[in-house]
Amino acid sequence: MEMSRPAAGLRERKKQKTRDTIVRVAADLFAEHGYEKTTIAEIAEAAEVSPRTIFAYFASKEDILFCDFPEMEARLARALRERPEGATALDALREFIVGSLVPDHAAMVRKSIVASDETLQRGERARFAPLEELMVGAIAEDLDAGPDDIRPRIVAAALTAAFTAVHDPAAPPQPKSPEEAMAKIDDVMGFLRGGLEALKRD
Repeated sequence: MEMSRPAAGLRERKKQKTRDTIVRVAADLFAEHGYEKTTIAEIAEAAEVSPRTIFAYFASKEDILFCDFPEMEARLARALRERPEGATALDALREFIVGSLVPDHAAMVRKSIVASDETLQRGERARFAPLEELMVGAIAEDLDAGPDDIRPRIVAAALTAAFTAVHDPAAPPQPKSPEEAMAKIDDVMGFLRGGLEALKRD
């Protein structure tokens, strides 16, 4: 048993390296040739793996493009679950957003690709739905709201709209920096925070 743990760790590192390579070369190919013109076979060749290997990690080409969403959902769930005592869902969401405003290479490529494709824009918005559901649950907890209470869903929808707006390249004017983007988010959060405090007093 003692010998199996390092082997398992090595396997996981190799799998992660393969996944990262697929994402990186796909982003480069999308940037060079365009999303639609890039094929799974071309990604596999550039990553030096088989198409079958790619499908072991990603169900579709779109899943490669939006590969960071599952990890983003996990980070948000953890931020909401582990928020300090006395911190509200909005406090945790703000800290989460602060950590999400500096995009990596793949995210910047995705932004430019999505900007020119309405189908991908709809796909990206759909992938925010699980994150919004996490917000609904956390806000409902803060409000001690029941399952039929629509208020948490309205607040979460407003937050999602604000977050996606500052990331949406098809919705100008775009913030010029993470600080400018955060200022816009804070405007929305300030408004919603006041509304939530009023709801708690009712």
